[in-house]
Amino acid sequence: MIITFPISIWMCLKIIKEYERAVVFRLGRIQANKAKGPGLILVLPCIDVFVKVDLRTVTCNIPPQEILTRDSVTTQVDGVVYYRIHSAVSAVANVNDVHQATFLLAQTTLRNVLGTQTLSQILAGREEIAHSIQTLLDDATELWGILVARVEIKDVRIPVQLQRSMAAEAEATREARAKVLAAEGEMNASKSLKSASMVLAESPIALQLRYLQTLTTVATEKNSTIVFPLPMNILEGIGGVSYDNNHKKVPNKA
Repeated sequence: MIITFPISIWMCLKIIKEYERAVVFRLGRIQANKAKGPGLILVLPCIDVFVKVDLRTVTCNIPPQEILTRDSVTTQVDGVVYYRIHSAVSAVANVNDVHQATFLLAQTTLRNVLGTQTLSQILAGREEIAHSIQTLLDDATELWGILVARVEIKDVRIPVQLQRSMAAEAEATREARAKVLAAEGEMNASKSLKSASMVLAESPIALQLRYLQTLTTVATEKNSTIVFPLPMNILEGIGGVSYDNNHKKVPNKA
């Protein structure tokens, strides 16, 4: 370096980006036990070896995993894991390939956690299961310098025959619920009719008024001729006419 200076200086200066860190090995040992960067760093040729580590969040797609649930149902579940490296030195020194190790561990953890759940628990409790997987992954990868930010279960695939069975069960449940609601409605309606009949029984003229109101409603909906019986006592007082027991017209005397 001294003989070829200043030409050799350009071989010794390295640029580390903002989202990167450099772990420098000098004669096989990590320099200063911490990563360098960002900016310019000095690397001595033939003595120093450096490894760049990307600190940005990595998206890890878990391929569909065939899982046998606790209630002996075969399903295929896939997911996604978001993680990032928070310690570049641990990611380089403690594991050979940190991304491959995290990927395989995520698959294994997904199968182990879902294997202890029933199908209904998997379908209803995705958030709780994802949080449990995130906690297990975060604890296992802490020595690798990995911080698991989020875990999501994307899709749960079940056999077609089981889908039909579940659809039939759900339809039967909805029909049973509809019948129960209809029965409750009939019961409430009968109670209301009973109360209304008791009110009408106390006043006979109210029944006749209700009868005329119903006729008015029917006549307004459709133009038609309606023939209905008219009680004789309604005609009393109309035109001074009354009726005796033999239904003969008897004029009223003033």
